[in-house]
Amino acid sequence: MILYLYNIKFFHLKKRHLKIVKNINSIAKHVILNESFALKNSSTLINSDFEQFVLDLINSKGRVVVTGIGKSAIIASNISATFNSTGTPSLYMHAGDAIHGDIGMICEDDMVLCISKSGDTAEIKALVPFIKRRGVKLAAIVSNMNSYLAKQSDYVLDGSIEKEVCPNNIVPTASTIVHLALGHALAICLLELRNFSLEDYAKLHPGGSIGNRLYLRVDDLILLNEKPVLREDASVRDVIVEISAKRLGAVAVLDQNDNLCGIITDGDLRRMLEKSTRWEQTCARDIMSKKPITMEIGNYAANALHVMQQHSITQIIIMDKNTVAGFVHLHDILKKGII
Repeated sequence: MILYLYNIKFFHLKKRHLKIVKNINSIAKHVILNESFALKNSSTLINSDFEQFVLDLINSKGRVVVTGIGKSAIIASNISATFNSTGTPSLYMHAGDAIHGDIGMICEDDMVLCISKSGDTAEIKALVPFIKRRGVKLAAIVSNMNSYLAKQSDYVLDGSIEKEVCPNNIVPTASTIVHLALGHALAICLLELRNFSLEDYAKLHPGGSIGNRLYLRVDDLILLNEKPVLREDASVRDVIVEISAKRLGAVAVLDQNDNLCGIITDGDLRRMLEKSTRWEQTCARDIMSKKPITMEIGNYAANALHVMQQHSITQIIIMDKNTVAGFVHLHDILKKGII
């Protein structure tokens, strides 16, 4: 009887748990679908002010100072960082701190972008007159086109939404997604108009995995390794010693004129031992692969990774014209965080 009652209780608890999980899934899907709807609708709101602001930013000699309060301040910080990383000089200025001295960071040739959902918060109303007094242009990303901020701005970027996705239509959710997307749209428009290249991006991202993918060259990696090379008439013993000593799992084979004529890997040695018991009479030319995969010095390390993946190899010979410059191993690339 006790066991029966326990099973009944367990059944109801499990049923309740499944219902809760179902509700969580439903709420999550509702949030994402409604935010995506707001985002899609915002693409129809790109106006002439947006276009003119982009053109004026292109011709500006100063920076774009991005500001906001509350959740909008976080969005402003992200947009400012995106500007900087894509070739548009920018500063982030918290609207609350601006009226306590930080407004001094705004210079004569700068332009200000203010992010606000309502456009009527006390901090924004206090800040706008001081921005105007500095004689700089003011743009706004705002959800209320009849707000104080919208009426005071030189450019008004429409970030209107039907409603937030929270049940009380209060918490900034859909609005923050739309405002962020408008900021990213500004940055990418400026990037394309400036013909901002992959090389330009790499110069601004020298560190981390992004920098390594875009900036690191095979020239930098070959310095990490010794250069295993042998003549084509070298004995198998010499091959084994050279591969073991240089720890790259391979050795480049040179002819009598020091030209590259092949490569021997650990795998080549294993296959030789499987096929022959008289390896003492074998030399490097007998077991080498005659068409090694090579790459010219100056190439990006990311390209070397791509070639290694294509050919299912773990090391590649780097050439300086007709001379073996060194080796790049897959482990070198892994250590740099390119993958």
